[in-house]
Amino acid sequence: MPGPAAGTAHAATTTDVVCLGESMVTFLPSQPGRLADVPSFGRGIGGAESNVACALAAAGHRAAWVGRVGADGFGDHLVETIAGYGVDTSAVRRDPGRPTGIYFRTATDRGAGAHEVAYYRAGSAASAMSPSNVSYGEVFAGRILHLSGITAALSADCLELLRELTAPRQGRPLVSFDVNHRPHLWRGGDASVLLELARRADLVFVGEDEAEEAWGIVGAEAIRAALPEPAVVVVKRGSAGATVFSGLRPGPRSSNAGGAEDAAAGTGSGDTVTVVPALHVDVVAAVGAGDAFAAGFLSATLRGLPVRDRVRHGHLMAAAVLTVPGDLTEPPARDHADRLAALDDGAWGRLRLGPGWTAADRAPEEVRTS
Repeated sequence: MPGPAAGTAHAATTTDVVCLGESMVTFLPSQPGRLADVPSFGRGIGGAESNVACALAAAGHRAAWVGRVGADGFGDHLVETIAGYGVDTSAVRRDPGRPTGIYFRTATDRGAGAHEVAYYRAGSAASAMSPSNVSYGEVFAGRILHLSGITAALSADCLELLRELTAPRQGRPLVSFDVNHRPHLWRGGDASVLLELARRADLVFVGEDEAEEAWGIVGAEAIRAALPEPAVVVVKRGSAGATVFSGLRPGPRSSNAGGAEDAAAGTGSGDTVTVVPALHVDVVAAVGAGDAFAAGFLSATLRGLPVRDRVRHGHLMAAAVLTVPGDLTEPPARDHADRLAALDDGAWGRLRLGPGWTAADRAPEEVRTS
């Protein structure tokens, strides 16, 4: 992926995807171990929505990130770094009275018992986002608006903003919503609000595990039953792959999706169920995969690809991130990814992707198989 470049990315004539949410400066450990024992940290960036924007820009789409950062050096670093990936940051606002959020984490997998994260985001500039200080014209400027449940957990104002952005209205683009349930953000709060927001979206990404943890709902079919309104529901099932429910749904939806809604919704009544197995990946670090999956799926949606190929592009984009240490990386070249996504089911099932697999534009038969 290209390195950071100073300045702000120039606004494109037509934006494909606008991503709204908090981005933070991430401090990555120089070695494994407890936070108490790590002697030094390297600096990076982290944020579900900005990760999606960066991945989409790297994949050749016009992506914008809308957020709020402090008038401080960390805010400078975030804006300059995200813009350096080719993302339009012209709608990012600076808050002179609140700091940019930061966090520290250990090198272990997020799901491991020894994993530690120390967040310093309470009272951050992003937590002050609200319907009164976010421009709807800028947020609704793309064919797709991508949001996540993380923003809803930051403050009452942020929750109200997401309720406003997901409400049916004239000019609303297709709304993509990644549930992104983070239990530590909902301590003392009611995560059931994520179900409310998801039901107001057009395209929903949700993991089986987080649906059970946040809502007590078990299984892909039960998740779809709880989310009857969205045109597309993508249920992520870990190593089992993903199940997609797609079909036109009743009730008022987006009124101006710029063509993307038709690509996402399909053309028939009722659901089409598409099950796509996950790839075999030699994982280096299990961070950023969910954001990369969403970016790959959205990229293929914008291109009007079939549902199966949208999921496969999601898996391929996730595999690119899983085989590097950080949250962001250069995705596979589009024609390379297209060839892999077009493999028959048997060849797809034999793929095994490890570090460096995106570096060369290799033919499918040259990719290592298990």
